[in-house]
Amino acid sequence: MLNERVAGDVLWVFRRLFRHDFPIRDVALAHRWHPTRPSDWYDTSDRTASFNCRPVTNGTTLSQHSYGWAVDINPLENPYVRSDGSVLRAAARPYRDRTRHRVGMIHPGDVVVRSFAAIGWGWGGNWQTIKDYMHFSLTGR
Repeated sequence: MLNERVAGDVLWVFRRLFRHDFPIRDVALAHRWHPTRPSDWYDTSDRTASFNCRPVTNGTTLSQHSYGWAVDINPLENPYVRSDGSVLRAAARPYRDRTRHRVGMIHPGDVVVRSFAAIGWGWGGNWQTIKDYMHFSLTGR
């Protein structure tokens, strides 16, 4: 689910990814966020999703997902990596090394990054302190 303001542009991106045979494992509504759940450490799902009303990871402000202005693609192959190199989810450990090119991984300049850039969206793989390789958003946050 996306904000209707951006739905057409994101549909264009996904059509382009399909035409370029970029594999997306699963597309569905995001898992419901639970403030008391201890962690996503044991989550092994690989769900590409958008809307999820929740705060940013390790923060209190609302995530861009709360507004339907962000998409996470193949979260296992494109992990959230903290500044110390640790990952948010254990199952994503094999994908920390971004010099590797495995199926479903997103890299600078590839069709996924270029497609989202074409609609003016930013990529979490370009962030300075942490890297959120799965994350694309209208605001770049």
